[in-house]
Amino acid sequence: MEAAIITIMALLFLSFVALGVFVTVKAVKATKRGVDRTLDQARRTVEDTTLRAKSFGQTGVAGELARLRLSLRTSMRATQEALQAGVGEDASLKESLDLFHRLSAHGIELDGDLKRLEREPDRAWVSGQLPELTARTERITSSADALRRAARERALKFAEDDLSMLSEQIDVEAGALRHWTTGPEAAHAAQDTYGTAPGATPASTAPKAASGDAGPEAGEPAAITAPDPRRTAYPWEKSTRPETTT
Repeated sequence: MEAAIITIMALLFLSFVALGVFVTVKAVKATKRGVDRTLDQARRTVEDTTLRAKSFGQTGVAGELARLRLSLRTSMRATQEALQAGVGEDASLKESLDLFHRLSAHGIELDGDLKRLEREPDRAWVSGQLPELTARTERITSSADALRRAARERALKFAEDDLSMLSEQIDVEAGALRHWTTGPEAAHAAQDTYGTAPGATPASTAPKAASGDAGPEAGEPAAITAPDPRRTAYPWEKSTRPETTT
């Protein structure tokens, strides 16, 4: 009996130790991923700032290379953010995101080529490569811009269609709420019901209103009771001050 208890206690202890090791490893990995993301973001920020400074402050081959890299990185990053933000709400963008990943491989290769050419000492040879590099950059950025704009136009179209449908539903509901002002049919119905012209007080209900009868008799239309002004339904309504008694 004692041996079984000791065995159970040992197994529980080993289970807690394994669970603690597992939780620790997961926490360390999560922390490492967070640190890596922070470092990557900081490195991208530094590179973008450096490229922006070179594109404005330098002329010639160095400045042109910096402008090409900055244009490429800006376009690809904006497209990636737009597609990743929209794919959660629109599953049709998944194919567009797959196409962007293929395009991104060409963009990464081009950025690497431009980065290596920045360290090339033969500036004359690099200058001869600029037309081809400019054409490659424009092709990649044009494709990325087309994907990004199409995704945004699609989202705007869906939002516009939803707003139009909502406006139509609200118009129908507003008309239903104003059922007493729908036209001459409503006026004839009111005249048939009360036996008088619209707006006139029926003779059969006038004495009851004057005498303060509590409820309408069977067959008579129920009166529309005005809401109690002391009761508020919305936070922006001010509560009325109660009357003082002397």
